[in-house]
Amino acid sequence: MAWWQNTKTDSKIAITHQKIEDLKPAILKLETAIEKLSELNTSVSRMLAVHEERITKQEEIDVILFNKVDQLRDKMDVDHNSVLDRIQSLDKKIWIAIGSIAVITFIIAETPIIETLTQQTQSSIIKETD
Repeated sequence: MAWWQNTKTDSKIAITHQKIEDLKPAILKLETAIEKLSELNTSVSRMLAVHEERITKQEEIDVILFNKVDQLRDKMDVDHNSVLDRIQSLDKKIWIAIGSIAVITFIIAETPIIETLTQQTQSSIIKETD
């Protein structure tokens, strides 16, 4: 091998070493970025797991609350119907009492007229004398 080929090979090796040295900071930065992304990925995974657990618990609580609301609505319907029935029966009794009072008042007020009508009246016909 000739000396110029050794020089040429040595210069290529030196250039390659220089390029590798120039790439080391970029490679280190890439490794650091990859490590940070891995940490971020695990952190996000943990956070998602916690949020999924919270969502699951909230859904269970929602089901329980909706059941309680349905039970309360049913109870309120029963109570409303009970109060409505009581009001209607009381309303009926009031109208019966008002009607009875009206009939009794009419009977009491008409009593003198009935007595007057049933009394025998004396005839007031003038007889002619011959």
